[in-house]
Amino acid sequence: MKQEVMEIIQQNQLAPRIFELTLKGELVQEMKRPGQFIHIRVPRADLLLRRPISLNKIDPSTNTCRIIYRVEGDGTKLFSTLTTGDTLDVMGPLGNGFDLTGLKAGDCAFIVGGGIGIPPLYELSHQLKAKGVKVKHFLGFASADVMYYEEKFQQLGETKIATDDGSAGVQGNVGNLLLAEENKKPDAVFACGANGMLKAVEHFFHDHPNVQLSLESRMACGIGACYACVCHKAEDETKSVKVCDEGPIFKAGEVIL
Repeated sequence: MKQEVMEIIQQNQLAPRIFELTLKGELVQEMKRPGQFIHIRVPRADLLLRRPISLNKIDPSTNTCRIIYRVEGDGTKLFSTLTTGDTLDVMGPLGNGFDLTGLKAGDCAFIVGGGIGIPPLYELSHQLKAKGVKVKHFLGFASADVMYYEEKFQQLGETKIATDDGSAGVQGNVGNLLLAEENKKPDAVFACGANGMLKAVEHFFHDHPNVQLSLESRMACGIGACYACVCHKAEDETKSVKVCDEGPIFKAGEVIL
């Protein structure tokens, strides 16, 4: 983990409250594994806590990385006002990231995402495709109005969409999409989203040996020192793990969601 003041190269609004931000700096050379995140200082003195945001795309050849975030409070609202040439104080990369070892060309991976949990799955899909792994995406949104990146995912592999209101794809959630795949046996399953969605994935693939879940959690320090983001271990509820440090990726059944 390192720290650097990175330059904003570009910022775009993808949907209501959803922004895509491209950063440039030497720190990108440290970014290797999909599913890791960076911790960004809000450029306002009274907002002390950094904001953890997952890496959406990593490009070491240009020293750039991309994040996608949703405006939720004062910190992310301030991020959304920044423009090309502005800078942000960034720590990272943090977290363990997805484990792609063991997957080989010709294997098949299911990639399951919901809402703002979708961004880190794009870099994951890129890296899997580079290994020759066939990827299949299952993405859930509230409605067509807040959809983003569906075409980018389609360029990497088959992509199925679900929306709560049925305005795009199948009406319902990603669980409805997975039901149609109950006879399929992927070599790996990767998921990121709200706990409700992760529970559904965990239940659906309860006997699968390689299911990796990326947890969402409020964080403070981001490096495992403050214990603000702990969750309990499934095998012993008296024991806990830190999402920021020991996660955010856990095997299905490893922690209590």
